Amino acid sequence: MRTVCELYQQAPTLQEQGTHLMSTDEKTGIQALERAQPSRPLRPGLVERQEFEYIRHGTQTLIANFAVATGQVVAPTVGPTRTEEDFAAHIEQTLQTDPQAGWIFLVDQLNTHQSETLVRLVAHHCEIEDDLGVKGETGILRSMATRAAFLHDPAHRIRFVYIPKHTSWLNQVEIWFSILVRRVLKRGNFPSTEALRQRLLAFITYFNQTLAKPFKWTYAGRPLAA
Repeated sequence: MRTVCELYQQAPTLQEQGTHLMSTDEKTGIQALERAQPSRPLRPGLVERQEFEYIRHGTQTLIANFAVATGQVVAPTVGPTRTEEDFAAHIEQTLQTDPQAGWIFLVDQLNTHQSETLVRLVAHHCEIEDDLGVKGETGILRSMATRAAFLHDPAHRIRFVYIPKHTSWLNQVEIWFSILVRRVLKRGNFPSTEALRQRLLAFITYFNQTLAKPFKWTYAGRPLAA
């Protein structure tokens, strides 16, 4: 926890030095819910009344990077799944926004954040030509632990820092997800998954232009009292 908090403190300096610190995670199962009847607007003495019955149109997954130094959401991905390939494609898309920069991604310990595809992606971009081994058998690819150690290596221009288990609150993107829920999802009306996708992306554009600012992080990584 202290390592993560120290990175938060260093984010402005890292940004000046050309390294982006990203708080990254997926928000899965975002439902495209269409209200069965239109909401009834405000009237004197009455609050807005929203239809309680809805039609389900499927779900979307948002993969988001919260830039700790600027407060902006960078290169979001919205799609139906969150597979190993989806996450690696999201990281590739993010890297393309500044191909020569340094990148640090704060992520949880989900298996897709420690995958073979991700290792090969980082090795390619960092021009590492070492033998990576065979998944499940030898070398860097042998296990999640060996893959995570490679991805975490501070010597790499692109690296991943893993937050401890059961500390999702430590990842700043979770704070941003709560903003998204309150402003877009809680009272939303989405007639299709594509409408939901477009609304998510439109809000992110609006947020970056008008609301984005770094979070004031006060926790310093000290052990929490029981």
